[in-house]
Amino acid sequence: MNAEFQKVFELTFSEKLQLVEDLWDSIASVPDQIPVLDWQKEELARRKAAYLQNPGSGSSWEVAKERIRGRQNDA
Repeated sequence: MNAEFQKVFELTFSEKLQLVEDLWDSIASVPDQIPVLDWQKEELARRKAAYLQNPGSGSSWEVAKERIRGRQNDA
């Protein structure tokens, strides 16, 4: 482990969580630097083509959330 990062493990849980949030915000602020792999691009293209062939086949975000929440409640 890099000695420079050792102090991170000495932080409290709340401080670690805040650090993670701050790091994520920093990464999210430069979306053009986040790599998208070829297989991810291919999958997105496949899904878009499937949607364009049958726009009614998808679910709204609200329906999808309810379906996910239902699975969590069943577990």
